[in-house]
Amino acid sequence: MPDGGHFIGGQSYPALVLNADFRPLSYFPLSVWAWQDAVKAVFLDRVSVLSEYEVEVHSPSLALRLPSVIALKDYIPAARRPAFTRFNVFLRDRFECQYCAEGRPTHELTFDHVIPRSRGGRTSWENVVTACGPCNLRKGNHLPRECRMIPRQEPRQPTSWELQDNGRGFPPNYLHQSWRDYLYWDSELEN
Repeated sequence: MPDGGHFIGGQSYPALVLNADFRPLSYFPLSVWAWQDAVKAVFLDRVSVLSEYEVEVHSPSLALRLPSVIALKDYIPAARRPAFTRFNVFLRDRFECQYCAEGRPTHELTFDHVIPRSRGGRTSWENVVTACGPCNLRKGNHLPRECRMIPRQEPRQPTSWELQDNGRGFPPNYLHQSWRDYLYWDSELEN
C-alpha cells in the first residue's frame, strides 16, 4: 500500500460513507473517509463496496481498486437530539443572519443570545440564533422588542432529521460522479 498521505498521484480519493440503509451518515458535512480508512474498513469486513475508482493501490501480494462509495454493514441510528454546537446552530438557521436574513460564510457569522445573558438569557437552542457581526453589534445587550430586532424564526431545538435536511441544501465542494446516485440533493426528477 502507498505509504502515508491522503494523496495518490497528487489526488485524494475519498469514499462516500453510507449507512446500512444506503443514505449518507451526514449530508453537511458530507460523510466521507480518506481512502486509507475506507480500505481498512473493507479489510475488517465492516463495509460493502458499492462503487470503486479506477485507481489501484498495491501491496507485495495484492492489488485493490480504491472504494469510492461504501455502505456500513451495521446500521448506525441518528442521534435523536443533535448536539448544541455553534455549527449546528448555523445549520439550523441555514447560515443566515436571523435579523437581516443575509447568508454569509461561517467565518462572518456569530451567534446571538435573543435574551442577553446579562439579562437572564441562557445559552440554549431556545435562546440562541445565528447573527452577522453588524446585526449582533447593533442588537447589543437589548431585548428584541427594545431594539425592534425580532429573529425571523423562533429559536428551538431541531431534530437530527431537520439538520440533515438543511444540510442537503449545501452540496459539497467535491462531488465524484459515482456518488450522485446515493445523494438526494434537491433537484427535479426527470420524467
